[in-house]
Amino acid sequence: VDLEESGGGLVQAGASLNLSCAASGRFANLHDMSWHRQAPGKEREFVAVINWSGASTRYADFAEGRFIVSRVDAKNMVYLRMNNLKSEDTAVYFCAASNPRQLSDYGLGKANFASWGQGTQVTVSS
Repeated sequence: VDLEESGGGLVQAGASLNLSCAASGRFANLHDMSWHRQAPGKEREFVAVINWSGASTRYADFAEGRFIVSRVDAKNMVYLRMNNLKSEDTAVYFCAASNPRQLSDYGLGKANFASWGQGTQVTVSS
């Protein structure tokens, strides 16, 4: 599965941003799709995941209530809606595809990923 993120940019604190991830390749719609981010000088961290059917989602604590992950399999697209952005949300955001697994594994660093995108930069000015 090939992945390509888009939608990043420079916004002010409190603004919203929609990230997109275009997936291509065989069986793209049969993967769990997740978002991760990496801030300068920090390790990459889990943000959100949506399972292969779109029926279940899970979020990191900092994303709960502010971010929404969704997918439209007919378009092979995955989205991350980010609301009330904070300066600490500044990072490169990546989408990833993985074989279906228990969603709690993603926040625990137990997931194995089949593909990663190149990332899209999100910068939030305070």
